[in-house]
This record gives sequence, structure tokens and C-alpha cells, in this order.
Amino acid sequence: LGRVRQLLVGGEALPGELASKLRGLTDASITNMYGPTETTIWSSTHVVEDGSGPVPIGRPIANTEFYILDRHGQPTPVGVAGELLIGGHGVARGYLKRPELTAERFIAHPFSSQSDVRLYRTGDLARYRPDGTVEFLGRIDHQVKLRGHRIELGEIEALLVGHDNIREAVVVAREDVPGDRRLVAYVVSDGASANNGVDLRAYLERQLPEFMIPAAFVFLPELPLTPNKKIDRKALPAPSDTARAEPIACIAPDNALQRSIADLWQDVLQVPTVGIDDNFFDLGGHSLLAVQVHSRLRNLTDREVAITDLFRFPTVRLLSEHLQRDGRSDDTIRKGVDRGEARKAAMRQRPRRQRA
Repeated sequence: LGRVRQLLVGGEALPGELASKLRGLTDASITNMYGPTETTIWSSTHVVEDGSGPVPIGRPIANTEFYILDRHGQPTPVGVAGELLIGGHGVARGYLKRPELTAERFIAHPFSSQSDVRLYRTGDLARYRPDGTVEFLGRIDHQVKLRGHRIELGEIEALLVGHDNIREAVVVAREDVPGDRRLVAYVVSDGASANNGVDLRAYLERQLPEFMIPAAFVFLPELPLTPNKKIDRKALPAPSDTARAEPIACIAPDNALQRSIADLWQDVLQVPTVGIDDNFFDLGGHSLLAVQVHSRLRNLTDREVAITDLFRFPTVRLLSEHLQRDGRSDDTIRKGVDRGEARKAAMRQRPRRQRA
């Protein structure tokens, strides 16, 4: 590459790691290019500079317009993801002999007074950066609906790759237990730091709502690929099948309160063991399961327990210490357990009402 003056990169998203390698191989100007065939191949360019993280697709070229719209067809503000639509002289007329697909993808320009002007719906998820450049996040068809919320998986992946210690990331919605669909993040570390799902969760919580936080983080040496070098999502292992890169010793509960909380988490989360330093959310917990734990914990302790306590004190050790500071003793727990068992026994002995 010594004699190359200009290097054009396109066809696929340009990973930050590859961009850094190219910068180390040549002094040539490297330009990241983006554009679908339906808009005459190239629609935007971005000169790659030094730095890490995702490489933007830049700004639209001459006679080309970019619009990033939400699901209601309204422009999104800076930093908010939406579908990228392209307008301008490069937009094709449509697909040959496919009028239905043409009508779906080439829509009337909502911001033009001319009736014959069209925008092309790329199906790509993107967002504006503060500097005005556009960042490609993934495909719209990777959008999932989880517990009533529409979630753009590409938005979560982009934030993970933006972390200083993460090289690659992919997020999927898994349903390993029937009826319990959860987000799982698969990440490849750069090797500079320990693999720590707790730190990644805290990092995402500062930028995303709770319903977009993955229930589990799986660290892999590399992401599985298909023969054509795309990520093979079907080959990603279930969270329970992947050992932690640096296993955390499972410390057993050593008092009645800790044992009761651990047993409760095991039952709700359907996991074989719970140590006192295991994080409820790293074990697969989410807001709906937290509500279940909250209700049963309140009956267990026979005291009012704030649901926010589960988020503030997400390990058995921290939660038990908080409850003890708040005046709940082992004796209180034991009495609550005894009353709960007595209520269950009474329910079992109650005669069933016969139908007429």
C-alpha cells in the first residue's frame, strides 16, 4: 500500500479495528463510503481519521439528501436512532416489474411540495452525531419487541462497540426458557481489561432505559461467522453454556436472611445456584422478575420493602445488609418464612368447591 494515495472502503460497515489497521499500513487518505444500489451506489463519504469506535458513514454527497425518521415519519434529534431515507438525483425510479416492492421502498417525499419526488427507505438504522456526520447502526429488521417496547438492537450494539475495551458486539433476543424472552449481549474484548458484565451494565445504564439493558453479557474470543463472513447469529451460544472469562467464586450464604434471598432468586430466575455476590440482573433478572421478587420478599420479611432496593442493592450480600440496617433481623425472616409455609399448608388443606 506504499504507493496508494487514496483508499476507498465500502460494501460493508467499516469496523474501527479494521480502520486502525489500514491507517497503520498506509499514509493514503482512507474514505469510508456508503450507499445502496437503489441510490446509484454511493450516497455519502467520510474521511477516516485516527480514533477508535465505530466509523461514521459521513455526510451525503452532492445532490443527495439524508433524512433520519422515527417510526411516525418524524425527523429524529441528534443521537436518536431512526431509519435512514435517501433523496436526491441519485434515487432510482423503482424495481423492474415489482410495483408492490417499489411502492413500499420508494415513498412520496414528505418534505417536498413536488408530488413526483421520492425518498428511498434504506431499512438501515442510523443516527446523527453532534458534529453532523451520520453513524450507521445496523438493520431495521433487527428490531425486536420485548415486554411492550420496540428495541433497536443496533443501537445497543453501537454503544457497546463505543466502549473503550470492547472490539465487537452483537445483541440478540433469546427465548431459552419458553415465555421468557431476554436480551443477550455477545462481546469480544480487546484484551486490555477483565471481562466484566457488571461494568458493561453500568456503562449502558448511563445511556439507555432499563428495558434496553441486556439481561446477560457473554464474552467470546471471537464472534461466529457465516461462510460469507457475516455474523452467524444462530451459532451464538446460550448464556448458560458459556463460562466467564474470569470466574467469580460462588460464596454460599452464611445466615438465614442471605439463604432466604438466595433461595428466592433461584426459584424466580430458574438458576441452579446463587452466591451472595452474584448480581440479580447478571443472572438474567429484569424489571418484571424484580416485581415478582419484590412481592415475595415483602411476604417473606413481613415488612414493606421498596422495589427500588432491588436495583440499588442487586446482590444477596448488599440486599441482606440493607435489610438488616433497616431493622430486619434473621428472626424476622424466620417468622416470615414460617407464616408463609403455614399459609401454603392451609391452602393445600382447604377443600375444593365442587361445581354444580
